[in-house]
Amino acid sequence: MAKVSVYNMEGKEVETMELDDAVFGVDVNEHLVHMAVVQQLANNRQGTQKAKTRSEVRGGGRKPWRQKGTGHARQGSTRAPQWTGGGVVFAPTPRDYSFKLNKKEKRAALKSALSSRVAENKFVVVDELKFDAIKTKDFAKVMSNLGVEKALVVINDNDTNVVMSAKNIPTVKTASTSTINVYDILKYNTVVVTKDAVNTIQEVYA
Repeated sequence: MAKVSVYNMEGKEVETMELDDAVFGVDVNEHLVHMAVVQQLANNRQGTQKAKTRSEVRGGGRKPWRQKGTGHARQGSTRAPQWTGGGVVFAPTPRDYSFKLNKKEKRAALKSALSSRVAENKFVVVDELKFDAIKTKDFAKVMSNLGVEKALVVINDNDTNVVMSAKNIPTVKTASTSTINVYDILKYNTVVVTKDAVNTIQEVYA
């Protein structure tokens, strides 16, 4: 089992903690990590882009001029793509980009992402995150004490004071243990996790 230091909100080391290798010490499967990221981005796509093909554009029912004898190139409709106001060739239509990964693959990808952060020493454990009031300045000070800038902060429960205090810091995102995902773990340089959250993650994924 890997050991990590546990810090308090002042940035001082208060104890050490053992991490379960079944979650934080697995071999990184880069393919599954990549698939998990692609899946999340694909599932977030709206897929609502739409343009009209020549069959959907209004007008153009009559042949603009006779087939032969005018000197013009032959034309069948004023709504063909080469005409102003005509349809679009291979126009985009609304579609669903989402695809599924099975539960086992999702879990393996998440474990790989967490293990990679631990291996890179970009996994910081805090004994607790508690604020008496919603105060961005206080949250920023804690991040500074920990020597962290761009971070994903994982907490056990949705503490309003913590979430709202972090909301206005553009380089920080908060997540609960039930909403963490591979994309966010990789997007932010450092993962800051409360001690309780680490225990919950180990219970769920070990």
